Amino acid sequence: MRYAEDFTPGDTFDLGTVEVTAERLLAFAADFDPQAFHLDEALGHELGFGGLIASGWHTAAMFQRLYVDGLLSGAAVAASPGVDELRWLSPVRPGDVLRGTATVVGEPGLSLSRPDCSLLRHRCELTDAAGRPVFRMTLHVLFRKRPREEATA
Repeated sequence: MRYAEDFTPGDTFDLGTVEVTAERLLAFAADFDPQAFHLDEALGHELGFGGLIASGWHTAAMFQRLYVDGLLSGAAVAASPGVDELRWLSPVRPGDVLRGTATVVGEPGLSLSRPDCSLLRHRCELTDAAGRPVFRMTLHVLFRKRPREEATA
């Protein structure tokens, strides 16, 4: 289990990859962001996107899956009070393979409402196969501190 004390500013975590498929892109758009250019390839061309593109919220959701599987599932995470600087930097298309990373930025902060936790910031990013960023945000996450009995063992 990774606790708040186990994170150091500058630590970067490779979260693995996700392949974007047209089927999943269309299903997400139909359910959660049914803007026409997320559902119609011809309209995506007409509007200058070069074809079908993923919803930015789908891109964020793909990152979240990588983040949970690659980092949070082995950590003493308590909650997240929010994000800053959420950016969709480049269109995401069917066939793209995206790699997720999370880098610890700054020193841990104190949580006034949760004294058993520290607030950490992660600079989160998805890059395409060429290494170009397509998505970026700063995520604030509360991680539990190591229990005293484990800290003294």
